[in-house]
Parts: sequence; C-alpha cells; structure tokens
Amino acid sequence: MINKQAYCQRYHAPDNPYHVALGYGLERVYYFLRQHNAHIANTHVVVERRGKVEDDELELEFRRICDGGNYESAQLPFDLVFADKKSNSVGLQLADLIARPVGLSIIRPQQNNRAYTVIEKKFYRNAEGRYQGWGLKCFP
Repeated sequence: MINKQAYCQRYHAPDNPYHVALGYGLERVYYFLRQHNAHIANTHVVVERRGKVEDDELELEFRRICDGGNYESAQLPFDLVFADKKSNSVGLQLADLIARPVGLSIIRPQQNNRAYTVIEKKFYRNAEGRYQGWGLKCFP
C-alpha cells in the first residue's frame, strides 16, 4: 500500500507510486515462493491493460525489477501477462475487491472495516506471525 499523499510530501521528486508498489509486490511474492521452494519455475503475473503508453511503462519497470532492480538484486522468475478488462479475470476481480478495504484500513484506521478484518487473517506472515512488511507492505 502506497500512501500517495505522504509519499509525495516526503520525497522531492518521487518515483511513480504504481512502479514502487509493483516492486514491493513482486518482492513479496518472490519471498513467498522462495519460502515454499517454488521460486525456480516461472510465475505469470497478470495485470490489467490500461493503455499503450501505461502498459509500455509498466512492462519496462517490470523488466527492470525482475532483472535485478529489486531489494536483493535478484533475478525474479516472473513473466508479465496483460489481460484486457473485458477478459473478466477472476484474479483481477479478487485483487480489486481486496485493495480497497486494505487501503481504507491504512488511511482511516479508526473506521469500521469488516472486510479488512476477514482479509487480514489471510496475509502472508513471517515465522513470528507478523504480516506487517511481509504480507502487507505500507510505504512510506
């Protein structure tokens, strides 16, 4: 989760917040796969098409991250797949359903958020059971 307002206030010339989020997301998926010894095989990452310019920028950033432009400078075993919105992808629908309650839980922590209460139990966790920074990364 990128708090865009705090991010823009903190950095003089911030990078694209969607690219920052992509990097953190890919790193966390890689950590999960590595923990389960599934990081050797290629994994398809499906993203929704947005437009030629946006798709080209996203693909360039995706390749930069996967080619060592990440926290560990690791080669990430991911392939990018663009899905048209009309494809009605179940995975993309699920991502949309999860993103809003998670974002609201950070932006408005005092607000009742029953969806987040359910989602929070599903986050990837470290050996001590913590999900902050593991299954949920908030920046800055």
